[in-house]
Amino acid sequence: MVGIYFSGTGNTKFCVEKFLTYYTGGVTACSIEDGQTVEAIKRNTEIVFAYPVYFSNMPKIVYDFINRNHSVFSGKKIFVIATMGLFSGDGAGCSARLLAKYGAHITGGLHLKMPDCIGDEKALKRTNEQNHLLVIAAENKIKEAAENLKLGNPVRQGLGFWYHMAGLFGQRLWFYNKTKKYSNKLHIEREKCIGCGICVSACAMDNISLYSGKAEPKGNCTMCYRCVNYCPKQAITLLGKKVYEQCIIEKYL
Repeated sequence: MVGIYFSGTGNTKFCVEKFLTYYTGGVTACSIEDGQTVEAIKRNTEIVFAYPVYFSNMPKIVYDFINRNHSVFSGKKIFVIATMGLFSGDGAGCSARLLAKYGAHITGGLHLKMPDCIGDEKALKRTNEQNHLLVIAAENKIKEAAENLKLGNPVRQGLGFWYHMAGLFGQRLWFYNKTKKYSNKLHIEREKCIGCGICVSACAMDNISLYSGKAEPKGNCTMCYRCVNYCPKQAITLLGKKVYEQCIIEKYL
């Protein structure tokens, strides 16, 4: 089995690597940003496919990756992991339906509640201890899911009609446009920016460039929140107007 994932600030990477450890005893995982990922999919019959959920949907970058490389998924056995800060309904089902359309066999689905990465919205913030407990609970759930898959009794969270309805009417219909296109809402405060280039290197979409010693965004943001959470001067916001916490998985382990 190989792990294929997209991860903003480390939550999903952590989860897929833990799943592989419990399922296979080792870790072979590739980000969809890696140039070798498609070849890794071709070489493996069994795949765990993981991503965070945004507005009850998969990130645009994940949707585009599946569509762009649809031929490699035919005949693959795929277990889907969806990480989320809140209830998503059919977070795993969003990709499962698309992958099945391209000939994949979906073996199961797992929803994992993890620390939220949206650092510029105060209402979503938890204490470090609360987030630490979330990670512990998620790892326990991962271990159980991996054991069940070994036994041929995989969990199927996010898959099926009722999960689909919960995701559709719970959030996705109201926020459909949030993930249909890439966002142009990323804001960088020039007065705070020191031109270090950390955000440029972190961006999954090549959406930020340095001009005259300052970082400037384009209109191609997939809302992964890496730049917001890694900026040393807290100069970047996306959904909110102020950074309340910089959320990266290492803080909660």
